[in-house]
Amino acid sequence: MQRLLIIFGVVLIGAGLVWPWLAKLPLGRLPGDIHIQRDGFDFYFPITSGLLVSAVVSLLIWLFRR
Repeated sequence: MQRLLIIFGVVLIGAGLVWPWLAKLPLGRLPGDIHIQRDGFDFYFPITSGLLVSAVVSLLIWLFRR
């Protein structure tokens, strides 16, 4: 459990350090992401971005387990 918490902490610190570059990625604005705006209503569902992030994380986990 301690090791897992340390790894999560390091990942969060790393993400915080590279946030200016991560914010420039087109995640959330990809074709296939649903964004509906109406008066008093805003709905956003990032289908394509979620699939892309899931595929990258799955690939990284698969590579680290080898």
